[in-house]
Amino acid sequence: MTIPDTTRTRPSWRSILVWTAISIAGAVAWGIIALVRGEEISAFWLVVAALGTYAIGYRFYARFIARRVLQVDDTRATPAERLDDGVDYQPTDRRVLLGHHFAAIAGAGPLVGPVLAAQMGYLPGTMWIIIGVVFAGAVQDMVVLFISMRRNGRSLGQLARDEIGPIGGVAALVGVFSIMIILLAVLALVVVNALAESPWGTFSIAMTIPIALLMGFYLRTLRPGRVIETSLIGVALLILAIVAGGWVQASSWADAFTLSPQTLVFCLVAYGFVAAVLPVWMLLAPRDYLSTFMKIGTIGLLAIGVLIVAPTLQTEAVTQFALDGTGPVFAGSLFPFVFITIACGALSGFHALIASGTTPKMIQKESQVRMIGYGAMLMESFVAIMALIAACILDPGLYYAMNAPAGVLGTTVESASTAVANLGFTISPQDLQAAADAVGEESLVARTGGAPTLAVGMSEILSSVFGGDGLKAFWYHFAIMFEALFILTTVDAGTRVGRFMLQDTLGNVWKPLGRVGWKPGIWATSAIVVAAWGYFLYAGVNDPLGGINQLFPLFGIANQLLAAIALTVATTVLVKTGRLRWAWVTAAPLAWTAVVTLTASWQKVFSDDPRIGFFAQRERYADALANGEVLAPAKDLDQMRTVVVNSTVDGVLAAFFALLVVIVILNAAWVCWRAVRAPEPLPTTEAPYVESKLLVSAGAARSAPEPAGPPAPDDRP
Repeated sequence: MTIPDTTRTRPSWRSILVWTAISIAGAVAWGIIALVRGEEISAFWLVVAALGTYAIGYRFYARFIARRVLQVDDTRATPAERLDDGVDYQPTDRRVLLGHHFAAIAGAGPLVGPVLAAQMGYLPGTMWIIIGVVFAGAVQDMVVLFISMRRNGRSLGQLARDEIGPIGGVAALVGVFSIMIILLAVLALVVVNALAESPWGTFSIAMTIPIALLMGFYLRTLRPGRVIETSLIGVALLILAIVAGGWVQASSWADAFTLSPQTLVFCLVAYGFVAAVLPVWMLLAPRDYLSTFMKIGTIGLLAIGVLIVAPTLQTEAVTQFALDGTGPVFAGSLFPFVFITIACGALSGFHALIASGTTPKMIQKESQVRMIGYGAMLMESFVAIMALIAACILDPGLYYAMNAPAGVLGTTVESASTAVANLGFTISPQDLQAAADAVGEESLVARTGGAPTLAVGMSEILSSVFGGDGLKAFWYHFAIMFEALFILTTVDAGTRVGRFMLQDTLGNVWKPLGRVGWKPGIWATSAIVVAAWGYFLYAGVNDPLGGINQLFPLFGIANQLLAAIALTVATTVLVKTGRLRWAWVTAAPLAWTAVVTLTASWQKVFSDDPRIGFFAQRERYADALANGEVLAPAKDLDQMRTVVVNSTVDGVLAAFFALLVVIVILNAAWVCWRAVRAPEPLPTTEAPYVESKLLVSAGAARSAPEPAGPPAPDDRP
């Protein structure tokens, strides 16, 4: 085991003053957020509280985990160095890898989840997003990345099988892969909905592919190591592509880039396959890195807008819907559903797939797990905070007119105004139509899903700083395109991770399929993964109640169940590798996540409220069908039968996924007990120590000279 560096240096007075100021600013902001009641507060304080907490968490808690818990060792060769094949394993500049990892993990969750959770008020979401990421989400990402890196980049499901055992491992493999397909199809559906009939967005996003290819070849063959130079070229071309998208939309080329949802499905499937099989340096890493500039740039602009304008939060700190569970956006009380709805901003199981997929095969040095694993998750959490702010600065009447279902609101501004009044809020039909006109939309009534609400909120903030009301429509459509780009990067990286996972799983049956360098295996498993999520996506696009729409209600709960599996694996490995005294680092968020997700699963299966329980919903629609009645969202008796089937499938799958997680946790608990009682450490699948010959300076990697001699015995694991 590597001996951690125990040397201590006395902090400078400048450092003490800086961190004291950060602590005071954060404490003041938290005090205002938590204690001010009965009057409006500025969104400015949410930004200050978030940034202050992130800074302290990264500087102290993440450093503690890296040094004391994980005991990172930069003298040890990572799999990117040992297994470098130029396809999946590739030592990658830490800045590029940070961009790739952030782009891969940051999908729909941090954008949409907080918008929907605003129904509960700004306080619950803010607390969970900020506190949850510091002690749960970023910890999970960092620890899983380290564990996978120490095991040659093994996927999460295979890690569970190797470290927990065949019973819990098989349960994890089945659960992880099934949940991953659902998550990928849901994310792809959001992209399709955002880009359908949008030539501007389609053109701009399509152009990121050739730009990324140029960056990949430029950095690998033309100007190796010139990351800043390559970045400037890529950003300039990206800005040009965004501006040109507006030109294309107003030109005769618009028809060529105006694609139907069905056409976009085939485009996404083809792109997902290509991104999964091409060398990672060629398309996936540079495209994700490029996307990060737009993501961070846009969120940075939004943060600047909030700091300048200091918009007032229109939402209550805690609403009545959080207490009685009767919210029109989604049913259920604050616990456990706010922690399920905000699926990615605080903790996300999907991140564990990336942290055990592409990233551990590309990292140069072990110490970089802190910046890439923990740091990227803090960046995503800030995205979630900005999304929550964008929703909470809107007039509540407009918020509910956009996010309540059509069955409640009706189809006209008059019916929506009346329905919102029945909820206890006010917005006139004229104001509702004026809001739609301001962003260039025919109507904003029942624009559910969170994405349109986020776009409206972003346009309010950005137009206040840049351009005024006259540019509100521009910023709205820019935000819609931004959301599509934000989510698309998780589809390509997720598909590649699915390929890794399927190869690991099938490799248990037939060894050649488990070899990451075997081309037929790469092509076959990639095709299976894209065909799986592509089928659900295509069926959902063609049938509003079919395909992935059937499984959409499982998205949030399945994602958090996946996080429970990841934290279980992480805790088990810490115990088995002699880190029992530090196992609380992952065991504490595991306990919380297990309670939340299993409580939510129980309610979704057994609740007698048809707005919450799947089987209660099935019974309600079955009884209505027997009486010849048609209930929303169904429009005829055939669709009523479809709703009955969907509710049944969702209920069965929710129970099935929860059962798999319970099996994994119980099996892991038994393994941990054996590890604690055993006189000798239990065997693990950690790769043997190999001396690193990679010298990393300012993010660039090159071959180091041969060491003068072997490391001391105490430096070996």
